[in-house]
Amino acid sequence: MAPVMMHRLLRTSIAALSTTFIASSAAIAADLEEIRARGRLIVAINDDARPLAFRDEGGELRGLEIDVARHLAETLIGDRQAVEFLNVSNRERLGAVLEGDADVAIARLSATPPRSRLVAFSNYYYLDGTDFVTRNTEIAAVSDLRRARIAVLENSDTIAIVRYRFPNADLVGVSSYQAAFDLLESEAADAFAGDRSILTGWVQEHPEYRRLDAQLSVAALCVAMPKGLQHARLHQSVNQAIARWQSSEWLRDTTRRWGLL
Repeated sequence: MAPVMMHRLLRTSIAALSTTFIASSAAIAADLEEIRARGRLIVAINDDARPLAFRDEGGELRGLEIDVARHLAETLIGDRQAVEFLNVSNRERLGAVLEGDADVAIARLSATPPRSRLVAFSNYYYLDGTDFVTRNTEIAAVSDLRRARIAVLENSDTIAIVRYRFPNADLVGVSSYQAAFDLLESEAADAFAGDRSILTGWVQEHPEYRRLDAQLSVAALCVAMPKGLQHARLHQSVNQAIARWQSSEWLRDTTRRWGLL
């Protein structure tokens, strides 16, 4: 069989499997009427993403995404306390919605074309993007990073973004945010590039660091919901709620309160 024909057959098979998976998963997920009858909204979160979602010293969940989830429960059910939080890893965020374990995911999820083939996304509630943190006193502005040693997460989209802006910088791969912190603490790197939201939390926990307002990219964080016509009322209700929060400035004020503006 010719390579082109094999490629077409493989692409068709993958598309068919994805469609089947979406259809079967959407049938499991609760629709708006079922959520209201149940009396609580099940929300997948990532509770180690300060200041979006994290546990305070008393173990209570706090953060922008927690406030969004509670406000959404008030909109959909009439009770902001009627939320069941399901903590998931980054890899589990979409699966929680696809498999019906959660009604929605509010877990630092940006709307991308590959993800949009699996789940439906709401209007954005926060615009994230690539930024830098440093404690190097010789780095006062983004322009000072042109030949700096910049730590980046391995296999992340950040690498291409930073390389494009700073082609002469020395990029140092790290496996985690903790590894990046250790690298900066040992002065083996001058700065670290990562998501603005997470780096905001970094500075809140470690005030000796500064965040440089680079604005190299934009990523719209949205509520992930199951696909399907049976979920159209859920999609509409969530989008209408976010639109109201934006027009009333509740969303802006809450975002600012968590240091994200």
